[in-house]
Amino acid sequence: MLGRPKLVLASGSPRRLGLLNQAGIEPDTLRPADVDETPTRGELPRSCATRLARAKAEAALKSVKLDDELRGSFILAADTVVAVGRRILPKAELVDEASQCLRLLSGRNHRVYTAICIVTPKEAFRQRLVETRVRFKRLTEDDIQTYIGSGEWRGKAGGYAVQGIAGSFVVKLVGSYTNVVGLPLYETVSLLGGENYPIRHGWLNAS
Repeated sequence: MLGRPKLVLASGSPRRLGLLNQAGIEPDTLRPADVDETPTRGELPRSCATRLARAKAEAALKSVKLDDELRGSFILAADTVVAVGRRILPKAELVDEASQCLRLLSGRNHRVYTAICIVTPKEAFRQRLVETRVRFKRLTEDDIQTYIGSGEWRGKAGGYAVQGIAGSFVVKLVGSYTNVVGLPLYETVSLLGGENYPIRHGWLNAS
């Protein structure tokens, strides 16, 4: 462990943490950023995800700079947006929101964008945006109501979690699967590795 730079994950999402762990990377701490995620008027999905990932990274950087033990850490932030055309779907918290999302997604193509933002120990910002196209089967009213009953949709962009029951709704997925879960692993690991973060440090003990 000596000499390894620290990594701060600017998220409280168990999915993002689980994906990082899957890649053999263990953040030193979690610093969820309290950022208003409401899209601005007329904001496009790609722009929204990019802006929010940057805002989360900046908020985490302010927090890290106040902590002697974490100062000079790498920071990783991300934001995922689900969109139908230009329309950004909410992170559903209410049953009505989730129902509306699922009815809109039924039998259609949609896009999932995740923006990742890394802050280096020298406070340089590096960003990447990843897009995945997803097509849902035509959902029956019974599909929708029973899925709502599962509770898996709560707090998820677009009102569904692809790694759960809603994975069975997916007819076709073009692009990164981990992007739809919430953190595109290939791009995240590439960004960290490109900035000399020791991404393979934890691999030997991964089994």
